[in-house]
Order: sequence, then structure tokens, then C-alpha cells
Amino acid sequence: MTKNVVVLMGGWSAEREVSLVSGAECTNALKNAGYAVTPIDVQRDMGALLTRLLPRPDVVFNALHGRYGEDGCVQGLLDMLGVAYTHSGLLASAMAMDKPLAKRLFAAEGLTVAEEVILDRQSLMDSDPMPRPFVIKPLNEGSSVGVHIVMDRDNEPLFGSTGWPYGEKVMVEKFIPGRELTVAVMGKGDDAKAMAVTEISTHRGFYDYDAKYEDGGSVHVVSEGIDNILADEAMRSAEVAHRTLGCRGISRSDFRFDGKDLYILETNTQPGMTPTSLVPEQAAEIGMSFENLVSWMVENAECDE
Repeated sequence: MTKNVVVLMGGWSAEREVSLVSGAECTNALKNAGYAVTPIDVQRDMGALLTRLLPRPDVVFNALHGRYGEDGCVQGLLDMLGVAYTHSGLLASAMAMDKPLAKRLFAAEGLTVAEEVILDRQSLMDSDPMPRPFVIKPLNEGSSVGVHIVMDRDNEPLFGSTGWPYGEKVMVEKFIPGRELTVAVMGKGDDAKAMAVTEISTHRGFYDYDAKYEDGGSVHVVSEGIDNILADEAMRSAEVAHRTLGCRGISRSDFRFDGKDLYILETNTQPGMTPTSLVPEQAAEIGMSFENLVSWMVENAECDE
């Protein structure tokens, strides 16, 4: 019997446009795989969304990114409806999106994290909380939205022209120089396994939002050329992070290696599924097509009833 799959995409976070691309790619692949697919561009109207989810589909493919779609909010709604959905559940999604909380959990499991302080915007504008260079991050955004590196001689306004539309609190983190690595993990619990390791380089100085999603914004080297000891440590650390948060389906953890220590930066519970995204690249590295990847995600969807 053909499964009815609803693909949620769009939303109203800062990552709306990326989510629309992810959702369209997943919709096409699922149709090609033989599923009956209904894409929904999610708007800020939960009544309308509930109406479109009835009668209940067999599975919801959650292609939303950022706040409200990746932080446990939509997951809670789907749990109440009793509908299986892709990616992690409510609690894992909420903890992963809360960067300071996730870092505390990682540190408790022996993973290395960068020094940080949490403070309000005005305090940061009054004085530097740590020696430069340091990184400014929102507490709960994804895809490097709002991330800014403050260098030694920077005279630019700390928050640029945006006025910082990401809340009153700011996370200031020690900048870790070196190599940027990322690892996707697939599965649940003790069965969760890392796919591969990708090293990322970009002419933009760091892997920001534009580097992630613009054509030519970054260069990805999957597995080849990465020292085996470093690759093994990155894959082990990503699996630890995935299990620590209680993730399921697919997650992707990002790291910095300064030549001595491997620092975990964050874990993404709903990584991008666009043509330039890292997870499909790593799936291909292990012999899994994009169509097979999204089909696996649908077949392994769950809800927390």
C-alpha cells in the first residue's frame, strides 16, 4: 500500500527560503520513490496547518529549518496528533537548538567545547567579554544565521545593520581557528552510526549562511584526504552527540580542529537537504542515493505518543 507523506516546508524562521528548497527536493525524490506526497508551505496559522493534516497522513517529512520547525514546536504538535515524522523528537530537537544547553551536555560526556559567555546585547556593546577574536551567536538559530566573528581590529558595529533580531541574549564564544569538519549520523540509540566526514573550506573566512547555500560558497572534501585518526575521532564524537541528545533519523554535528583538539560546535537535528547540502553528499559517499536517503527517513519515522 502506498504511503501518504506530507512534506512540511517554508515556515517563518530566518531559514524559510532554504527550507523551501529542501522541501521541494525531498518532495520530488519521494514522488520518484513511489510515495503519495503532499507538500505544505507552513504559514503562521496553526489552525490552517491542522486542517491540512486531516485526515492524518501516514508520515510527515519535516523539511522545516530553524525556530518553530526544528526546536520541538512542530514536533510537539505532531506528537499530539499521533503522526509519525522524520528527524528527532520534541526533547532532542529542543535541546539541540538551545546551543548553551547542548554544549553543557556535550561537555558532560567528555566532548571538547569552546569557552563561552551568555550576556545581553547592551553589555556586549559596552565591553568585550573575552579577548578577541570571538564569535557572536544567537542562542537558538540554525544554519549560522546571525553568526559573526569579531576580529582584533574590527571597527564595524557588533550587530551590523540587522539590529540583532534574535532575542535579547547573545552567546559569545571563543573563536577556534583551524579546520572545519562535519559528520552526519544516521539511526537511533546504539544503532546510530556516522556516515562520513566532510572537511569544509570557504573563501568567506568561515562557514556562514551564504557559504552554506550559495553555489560555489564552499568546497567540500568528503573523507578523502582527512587523517584517519582525526576522521575516527570526529565520527565517534558525532555519534556521542547524537546519542547524548537522544536524536533519531539524521543529525549532523559540526566541529573545529585547531591542530590539537577537536571542538564540537553544535548538532543540527534537521540538516539541509538542498543541492549544496552536506548530508546528501555523505549519503552518496556510502552508496546511498538521495531518493534512497529520503525513503529511509520516511520508513524510520516515529512520533512520541
